[in-house]
Formats: sequence, C-alpha cells, structure tokens
Amino acid sequence: MTRFSMNRRSLLRAASLAPLLTLPALPVAALTGTDGRPNPSHFRFGLGRARLTVVSDGSLQLPVAGLSANTSEEEILAFLTSHHLPTQQNYSHTNHIVIEIDDAVILVDIGSGNRFLPTAGKLMDNLTLAGIDPASITHVAFTHAHPDHIWGLRDDFDEPVLFDAEHIIGAAEHDYWLQDGLANSVAESMQQFVVGAVNSLTADGLEWTLADDGAEVAPGLRMIATPGHTPGHMSLMLEADGQQLMILGDAMTHAYVSVERPDWHGGFDADGPQAAATRNRLLDMAATDGIAVLGYHFPFPGVGHIMRASDGYRFIPTIWTWE
Repeated sequence: MTRFSMNRRSLLRAASLAPLLTLPALPVAALTGTDGRPNPSHFRFGLGRARLTVVSDGSLQLPVAGLSANTSEEEILAFLTSHHLPTQQNYSHTNHIVIEIDDAVILVDIGSGNRFLPTAGKLMDNLTLAGIDPASITHVAFTHAHPDHIWGLRDDFDEPVLFDAEHIIGAAEHDYWLQDGLANSVAESMQQFVVGAVNSLTADGLEWTLADDGAEVAPGLRMIATPGHTPGHMSLMLEADGQQLMILGDAMTHAYVSVERPDWHGGFDADGPQAAATRNRLLDMAATDGIAVLGYHFPFPGVGHIMRASDGYRFIPTIWTWE
C-alpha cells in the first residue's frame, strides 16, 4: 500500500426503526416520473481545461425521518412541505463524476453495483451511454465506504471491475472499516454496512493508495478531509485554470436540508456534531470563495453554487446549456 502525508435488509430495518411522520401535509404536485420514457443518464460541462461528466448510478428511496436525528418530526415535515418536497419518502439521486484532466481520467466513487437497492447500480451502463470506456479510467477516488459509494467495486465474481485503475481512499476511512471487531460494536442495522465495506476494501488483488488531507489524486485534484458522515470521509477539490469545484460526497446529503439546516444531524452521520461542523465549514468556504459544488445526492446533475442568505445558505443549481 502507498500512503499519502446497506444492503437492502439493513436499510429496510433502519427504516422500520425510524419514527413515522404522521402530521398532515399540503399536497405536492406529482412532477416526477418518466412516463415510460428514459431521462438523461449523464451531463457534461467544463471547468477550465478539465472535461467533466456527471454520470448517474440511479437513485435511492429513503425514509424522510432519516433526514435529521436531532430534529422533531414536526420540523422535518414543515421544512419539506415549505419546499414542496415529498413528506413520505426522500428520493435521493446518486451523482458520480468523471474528471478528464491532462492524462488522467478520474471516477469519484463506484456506486453500489447489484448489491444494494434495485433502483441503483446503473453506473457502468450509464458510463457506456455517456461514451466513456471504463477501461480508460486511470483513478478511482473514494469519498467513503458506504454501500452506495463502494459496493459496486466488485463484479459477480468478486473481482474488481476497474482492476487497472489506481484506487484511492482516505487513510482514516480505510483504517476505520478494517479495525478488528467493528461489526460487533455497531448497531445491528449497520453490521452489513461493515461487512460490505470490508469485502470491498479487501477485494482480491487490489492495492489501495491511502490518502491524507491534501493528497493530490491527479494534477489539480486533491482530497480534503471532511469527517463526520463517516470517521474518515473525504471530499475532493478540483482546480483548473483558476476555477474550482468542490465534490462533496456525503458531506452534504440533501440540496436543501444540508445547506439550509446544516446543524441537523443526518440519520446516517456517524458523528452528528462533527458532520454539522464540517457542513458549516464547507458552506462558508463555498459561499466566500465562489466555489462550485457537486452534491452526490443532490437533484441530478447536482452541480451549482452556495449563496449566503439572511438566515444561512441556499443551493443555487447550475443552468443547463445546450450547444
């Protein structure tokens, strides 16, 4: 090793343990669904000399009670209602990014494959639809080792799907999941998260590059420590020709809740107070310096900016352009 300076059952169990939101809510117009016709699977844009493609791995449907573990049901429901969002289920996108810069082709996270929820696991097919040959990927940089970010690392024969690419993960994240006895020390609903992470991190024949805060993945792309969602969570900062993009991973998991209520502790945050502190730090950085952001679970394609508001922050989505 080089060192730089849920599966479905556990998810459903977590959902069954979460409190139900039973307050009355205003009806939300049904503006979702494809009517049997496919929607785009990828979105291309540029940042200086870097060529970027957001590629979807599908979606996750999660209980809305998981949006905050330190907030009342009434507050969660009122927030969702005021934003015209569903109050019974959180529809969560999964936005991966492929970065082509100089001679490097970097994929951030690798999705869940066929090991998690049936609505996800579409990354490899969608890479092909985007005209990206998986064999061309030179690096895979991981934000953390939750199912929807790393379980797609292995194929049906338990072999790495991108064997020739350099695999990079935070050293603290790697060490956390591989510590002795972890599966027996976490809640039952999280035990299979641990097993899946271990199986991915110990895949046969795969060598890992372990990164510390500030490690360079490729020219212009570095890892930044953003702990809280998991103990060793990493985001990434891309800088190209004076322009910047912050790839958040799960440092923020909701385009409105995480941005406008950063002190709410997400249901899957390992350390709620630390995750909240990280979100506040990143929001201030993005708003102060005008850094664009990519949210993994933000509405597709998940790209935009953070704007200061009188009561905190707002996420401003990018404007799609056609050429």
